[in-house]
Amino acid sequence: MATRLLQSKLLLHNNLRRHLTSSSSTLTAVPPLNITQKAEPATTAIETETAKPNNSIIDINDHQKLFGLLSTSKLLRAAFNLHLAAIESIVDLGTWVMNSKMMEMELARDVVLGTVKHTFYEHFCAGESAAEVRRCVGKVNEAGLRAMLVYAVEHTNDKTECQQNLQGFLQTVQSVKSLPPSSVSFVIVKISAICPMSLLERVSDLLRWQQKDPSLNLSWKLNTFPIFSGSSPLYHTQHKPEPLTPEEETELQLGHGRLLKLCQECVDANVPLAVDAEDTLIQPAIDYMTYSSAILHNKDGRPIVYNTMQAYLKDAKDRLFLATREAEKMKVPMGFKLVRGAYMSSETKFASSLGCESPIHNTIQDTHDCYNDCASLMLEKIAKGSGAVVLATHNIESGQLATVKAKELGIDKGNQNLEFAQLYGMSEALSFGIRNAGFQVSKYMPYGPVEMIIPYLLRRAEENRGFLSASNLDRLLMRKELNRRLKAVIF
Repeated sequence: MATRLLQSKLLLHNNLRRHLTSSSSTLTAVPPLNITQKAEPATTAIETETAKPNNSIIDINDHQKLFGLLSTSKLLRAAFNLHLAAIESIVDLGTWVMNSKMMEMELARDVVLGTVKHTFYEHFCAGESAAEVRRCVGKVNEAGLRAMLVYAVEHTNDKTECQQNLQGFLQTVQSVKSLPPSSVSFVIVKISAICPMSLLERVSDLLRWQQKDPSLNLSWKLNTFPIFSGSSPLYHTQHKPEPLTPEEETELQLGHGRLLKLCQECVDANVPLAVDAEDTLIQPAIDYMTYSSAILHNKDGRPIVYNTMQAYLKDAKDRLFLATREAEKMKVPMGFKLVRGAYMSSETKFASSLGCESPIHNTIQDTHDCYNDCASLMLEKIAKGSGAVVLATHNIESGQLATVKAKELGIDKGNQNLEFAQLYGMSEALSFGIRNAGFQVSKYMPYGPVEMIIPYLLRRAEENRGFLSASNLDRLLMRKELNRRLKAVIF
């Protein structure tokens, strides 16, 4: 019964995949990136949020300096796309259409995907082809930023697809080798793309039950860091799960083997691998596989494998503290990517369907406080010579606080264990502001066929909806810069 309930929750994220009529090979067959040609100028434009401490070292008010590298046509298109994303009725209509039976009709589907491609897709994604990705990577490098390459597949239950997806991630790593050193800061992977979702659910159930009942023996479990804290919600698993079958254990070994192969490829290419966080339904299994892989590959003081911590979860700070403490005890250099989180609506709905309290913080300020506390913890560890962090945030105050904290702690701005990051197509002002302050900044750049990236785009649309969204500052600054350019032409 619990499994059925858990599976029904996944439909909240997979409705589109159910309606798309393309074959699985269409969704996953992206040619390997061949970034050997000279990059052509492309563009990006982006967003951000609130307040400014008196001792801030980030200037996000000089729109001419921030957007000086963007052509007027690109700036107009970026402003237009962010304006569309802020109109809630348009976001609601687009989401409804993409999740409707209209997507089963070839003509309607082609029209919808064509419209998406020339608006939100071009704004938030690096492209479909190797040439398009080269242009984007080249442009962010020219702007003084780095790229986090994301082969944007997720959520599969097909074993053949898992293997195909692995090849896509491996090809991405191979392509990094042809780029200038440090132009790509990370390769990103979602475990749900290389290990079946149903198996991740089963493993997560067993790990949660072991947290409830430590006497439960999991013979397949490898050495890992703490996955739960005393405050972690365990409502997903309401009944004692059956042990993994021999077939499931074999499939788990295969899934973990795919991750280990990707880790080794990143070691050989000298590029870190960041494992994205996903739904709390399967996050315990993701943490388990990530930590056990990090123990094997993070050596010589440099983390290759990074886990992702979602600060909108009430237990995030406790879990981060326990994991970093155990990593230090085991002398394993561990890296973390800190984000706020992207599954708020579905997490709350699922908890409510079981009559349980949401795992998400009760207020946005609680989430901000948790994020800033986690960032402070990791910065202090970096200053002491342990740990590494990617501060992925669109919140200006968090960016300002972190840069000031790093400066106070004496962390060198070129320290390879500290990176700031924003999504491609979002928080341009913050990215350039932090870059101008001298810190390393990356853009999270998903690529792949339009239909494959729809789930990602739906999450971005949800984050940007409403005129009080995080993109408000970018829209304001873009308008000011466009007005300045218009006046310069007229006068």
